[in-house]
Formats: sequence, structure tokens, C-alpha cells
Amino acid sequence: MVEAEPAPIPEEEDYGEEVSAFDYEPPFRPRRNMVKVWTIAAALFAALALGTVAAVSYWGLPDWVPISRPTFAIEQPDLVLDFPRDQQERRTLPNGTEYFGASGTVKNVGRETRKVPSILIVLSDARDRIVYTWEIASPKPELAPGETVTINEAVTDIPKSARYVEIGWKPD
Repeated sequence: MVEAEPAPIPEEEDYGEEVSAFDYEPPFRPRRNMVKVWTIAAALFAALALGTVAAVSYWGLPDWVPISRPTFAIEQPDLVLDFPRDQQERRTLPNGTEYFGASGTVKNVGRETRKVPSILIVLSDARDRIVYTWEIASPKPELAPGETVTINEAVTDIPKSARYVEIGWKPD
């Protein structure tokens, strides 16, 4: 009888850590409670939304948000803003600088002392685009009943494209 040569033993390959088919494994993976996961997600979303609403109500919308904002604030109770057109002056100075002067009055027609907010002057071009704004603080912070304050302000270097002027209360 012919004896067969035994087959050579293969060299062990390096697979890193050896894993035995007999190692312990849990019998099943725990199931995730999807209702709990969605409840946590909804709570996080609600907290984020509430925080956003609180921040916007306290600080206002950022300037980059494309929502139109009013140019002027609402009328102030008992305060009358009077800036007649014939008292607004625009001219070019001899050195070529554009000059604009605004004159008018603020009167308290009520029976109580009122705080006078800032006044906003807005210059716009022929296409009704705002090209220049400027804020005027009242010389008197408060007006007694029946009291009037006169405001005379001027500014130079306004854009040459400015054609129209609007005057009102500055929004907060």
C-alpha cells in the first residue's frame, strides 16, 4: 500500500483579533422606542422655536431678513410734527457740495407731558429708493402741554440723486 503524503499545514493569516463563533452575544438587540425618539425630537424643536421667538421679540429681526420694515414709526399721541415743504432747503454750495436744511416744529397738543422721540429724515431718488437717511434728536426730550420746540438742522454731502424728502418719527 502506498502511503499518501500529508498535506502541508497552511500558515496562519493575521486577521487581527480572533473571533470565535462560540463567544457570548446577547440573544437580541434591544428595540428602540420610536415614540420616545420622536417625543425628544419634538421637544428639542419646540425649545428651539420658542427661543427664536423670544430672541426676535426682544432684539427684533436681523437686517438680512428680507421682510419690508416700515420706514417711519406710528404717529405719536398728542405730538404734532410740522415740517412745511417751503421751509426745506436744498442747494449746491460754491465748492460743489450738496446741502440740505430742514426746519420745522414739534408741538404737544395734549394735556400731559410727552417724551419727544427722534425724528427721521429720508431722502429718496426718482425711483423712490432711499438714498440717504438722517436722524435728528429733539433739543428738548420732553414737551409740556401746549409747548412747541423748533428744529433747524442741516447736512452736507447728500447724494445728488436725492429728489424727494419725507420726515417722520424714527422707529424704535
